[in-house]
Amino acid sequence: MSTTSSLKIYFRLLSHVRPYLGLFFISIAGFIVFASGQPMLAGVLKYFVDGLVDPDKVVLHGIPLLDGLVLMQAVPLMIVGIAFLQGVGSFFGNYFLARVSFGLVHDLRLALFNKLLLLPNVWFDNHNSGHLISRIIYDVTMVTGAATDAIKVVIREGLTIIFLFSFLLWMNWKLTLVMVAILPLIGLLVGKISRKFRKQARKIRASMGDVTHVASETIHGYRVVRGFGGEEYESTRFRQASSDNTKKQLNMTKTVETFTPLLQLIIHAAMAGVLFLVLWLRGDSTAGELVAYITAAGLLPKPIRQLSETNSTIQRGVAGAESIFDQLDETPECDTGTIERDRVEGRITVHDLVFNYPGHEQKVLNGLSFEIAPGQMVALVGRSGSGKTTLASLIPRFYSHEQGKILIDDIDITDFTLRNLRRHIALVSQQVTLFNGTVTENIAYGELAGASREEVERVAEAANAREFIDKLPQGFDTLIGENGVTLSGGQRQRLAIARALLKNAPVLILDEATSSLDSESERHIQNALERATRGRTTLVIAHRLSTIERADLILVMNRGRIVERGTHVELLAMNGRYAKLHAMQFGNGKAGENE
Repeated sequence: MSTTSSLKIYFRLLSHVRPYLGLFFISIAGFIVFASGQPMLAGVLKYFVDGLVDPDKVVLHGIPLLDGLVLMQAVPLMIVGIAFLQGVGSFFGNYFLARVSFGLVHDLRLALFNKLLLLPNVWFDNHNSGHLISRIIYDVTMVTGAATDAIKVVIREGLTIIFLFSFLLWMNWKLTLVMVAILPLIGLLVGKISRKFRKQARKIRASMGDVTHVASETIHGYRVVRGFGGEEYESTRFRQASSDNTKKQLNMTKTVETFTPLLQLIIHAAMAGVLFLVLWLRGDSTAGELVAYITAAGLLPKPIRQLSETNSTIQRGVAGAESIFDQLDETPECDTGTIERDRVEGRITVHDLVFNYPGHEQKVLNGLSFEIAPGQMVALVGRSGSGKTTLASLIPRFYSHEQGKILIDDIDITDFTLRNLRRHIALVSQQVTLFNGTVTENIAYGELAGASREEVERVAEAANAREFIDKLPQGFDTLIGENGVTLSGGQRQRLAIARALLKNAPVLILDEATSSLDSESERHIQNALERATRGRTTLVIAHRLSTIERADLILVMNRGRIVERGTHVELLAMNGRYAKLHAMQFGNGKAGENE
């Protein structure tokens, strides 16, 4: 990354501080007060050394509270006063900058999370969850370190250097120019190290994403890990990812710890030259003036060193900001539709539909055409990979098709606003997603959260879920754990059906909702689905043919095309693919072709 682009990213990052400018300026004022105390302390030493010769000398004329005091009294009072001012300045500077920092962390995390809610499915397909979580947690922390903590050091130590240099110039400008001569060398060194810091910071950020990714996968798949004896394998994966991250962190530390002493050596070499010149060219300066000058010059290396150390913090932040802004700049889910309907009849027309996933040339759907009348049930069957679930994902526009049309009530689905389109569709899939909340919160989720308790209980009854909900410790108020871990597969499916019933959408999509259930659970869910499909346009994707025998139309798919269509009886009479698949499942014929 070039210096220009780094500055562009950094200034963009600082623009997020704009809502907190008031607090930021209070913080700067505090640091100005703190920094101004440094040369004051050096100046006090002048009076202290001069006071060793004549403690009763009165020199502070016209200064409030100190006017007329002798040096023996004034010097201690000045030291206490300066310390008090620096304490107040430090408090205001650090406290109000912390408020800016925490506000920035909150704003960036909120912006990242809200952007996640707007991104298309295909984006999630190409990014693993571990790196996304790392971006929200780790990258944001690095970024705020660059935007606030580094700024704190830059302002505080930068002002300290300015005040000290001003004091030195005022005391002896010729000697001070000797120190200024080393600034180009420092700038050259800082520029070279900055590029190295930035490169290492990118590697650290990527390796932290790998650590989070492995941990996230193991936590979510802990049952598979234990069931298949994957503990040692996952431990090795995590150890490698963590070791890689540790190695990269140590490389960054090595660079910092090599750079800092080198910079100190250069600064102290300049200091040595200044001390030599002080002793050689002392002129008519008093001992107190020389001590004050040397003390002020001796205070310079610390703020310069701290400024140089912030370089690594800033480069980490720039690397993190680059990642964050990449996500924030992603194109959100396309929503160019303008039509909104309070209710649709549910007529679905698919005409010459062609689809392939972005980045893949193979067509998943190829020339698909059919129509579902309002209130009809249409079933899709066929081998895995024939395009059934893809079609179910295209209707609510989880993916966008480029060829062909999908119409609802003769309106192209791209003409509906996304929110309105999805309001008309309820989806129940094999992979049920539940949240770590109560039963009621999982049924009345999202836009359904305003539903009354009576409505929730009614749909739970209709979904055959009431019988097991009432047996839970707190009934509808029972916490069901992450993704409903305390419930069986059949119970989770029934909650998903209850959620779909509460939505009361005119279009219902059932994506293999009973494919992996035992016979008793399937019976409960079949009864629930019969109630759910009444009066609704229903698209059913099923492997178990017993669940679709009563469908008004069955479409048999193969390699993205419809190869047979008809009712259950008609398809059996054809003695084609459907008949062979039926024979395989019910054992009343030869297995035939592998479906």
